[in-house]
Amino acid sequence: MPTTLITGANRGLGLEFARQYAHDGWQVLAGCRLPDQASDLRALARETGRIEILELDVGCTDQIAAVARQLAGRPIDLLINNAGVPGSPARLGELDDDEWLETLRVNTLGPIRLAEALRDNVAASGHKRIVAISSGLASIAQNTSGGRYSYRTSKAALNAAVRSLAMDLRGRGVIAVVLSPGWVRTRMGGAGAPLDPGQSVAGLRRVIAALTLEDTGAFFSHDGTRVPW
Repeated sequence: MPTTLITGANRGLGLEFARQYAHDGWQVLAGCRLPDQASDLRALARETGRIEILELDVGCTDQIAAVARQLAGRPIDLLINNAGVPGSPARLGELDDDEWLETLRVNTLGPIRLAEALRDNVAASGHKRIVAISSGLASIAQNTSGGRYSYRTSKAALNAAVRSLAMDLRGRGVIAVVLSPGWVRTRMGGAGAPLDPGQSVAGLRRVIAALTLEDTGAFFSHDGTRVPW
């Protein structure tokens, strides 16, 4: 039975990843900041019997270290760094340094710190995959609208960091990529988005399943196309 660890699993894409993988027979380690308040995730855990809920705030290095100790020696076939924050929509003249740094801390440093802490678990598995949920807004080439400074830069920095992670872990057979889920109807994406979480996650899972070591370090969309940097 393969195992996946999913961050931000209490809602949105994270919850949908947990639902789909658990229903397909995977063991799911579902990380979230406030397990006691994650009612939908707890209900899904009771329904499937395949979900273990972990208290995990990816912005907290102490919690990352605690989870790494808890999972020491346990293979993790697929690490899905999904948790993130939307950042501020502040425009020029309104930018706030503290907010920007907090967005970078959660969206960039958190996923890489977690991958660093669990790299031996992933390398010891059969599937050996690390994916980070990025965004089309991270594409510098596709930025024709401006704005979203903290979010765009945090995800672009995540892309660059995962590329380095991919190069560093390639010798151990680990595949690391960044994925854009598309514009999805979640709390972050809003009600007007064209994709529902089920559609996005199904596409992302197809991409993940088809990955080879030759793909490591790449940036893919949920439909399998490559996203320009």
